[in-house]
Amino acid sequence: MSVDYCVISIGALSKNRLWAESAAVRTSHSTTTAVFADDRLILVDPSLPAAALGPVFNERTGKTLADVTDVFCTTLRPVHRRSIAAVAGAAWWVHEAELTTYRSHLEGLLASAERLDAEDAANVEADLKLTERFRPAPEDFGPQVTVYPLAGPSPGSAGLLLTPPTMTIVIAGDAAVTAEHVRRGQVWDGCADVEAAMRSMEDYIELADVIVPGHDNVMLTLRRWI
Repeated sequence: MSVDYCVISIGALSKNRLWAESAAVRTSHSTTTAVFADDRLILVDPSLPAAALGPVFNERTGKTLADVTDVFCTTLRPVHRRSIAAVAGAAWWVHEAELTTYRSHLEGLLASAERLDAEDAANVEADLKLTERFRPAPEDFGPQVTVYPLAGPSPGSAGLLLTPPTMTIVIAGDAAVTAEHVRRGQVWDGCADVEAAMRSMEDYIELADVIVPGHDNVMLTLRRWI
């Protein structure tokens, strides 16, 4: 088996506390990555607007969204799946713990629907229906593509661990929100569990030669230079 990856679009945070930003100053979008693993083409975190995703995907890969076999979301936070409907023909995957806790959250909101207006209740119902398309991710998508739990940013967030012959690559999602956060040893301020996020950071830094952050460009770790 062979495995390769390509960053489709580089994400950004709406506000970055490391830059002394306290309010949103830009549109948030997550880093979107394509993983090529033999007969599988896995799209990770489809976040660009749907109208932009197809053209940019073609620019970066020479392929169309119809060629995507699988979508993997590192979290079910909406920004990480903004344009998932554009790849409706693919199988949709997310870590089982993320799927369970997110659905439970939505069901809890509906159970207290008297506190929601009609529009909000309709949005929650639509989101809950959307999650029915997701399947619990397998432990791996092949010998060199492993689902890598990275709890902390959300209860069940997870990345992908790619192990080609010459390096170890972690597509980390919000467990490595930006390269600057990783270099400073800091986690995203929106984490559900900061302590768990710190443990996840320790794990992937020890393991990875290359990190694909959730809202930034690819970075090399010190391991790569030792």
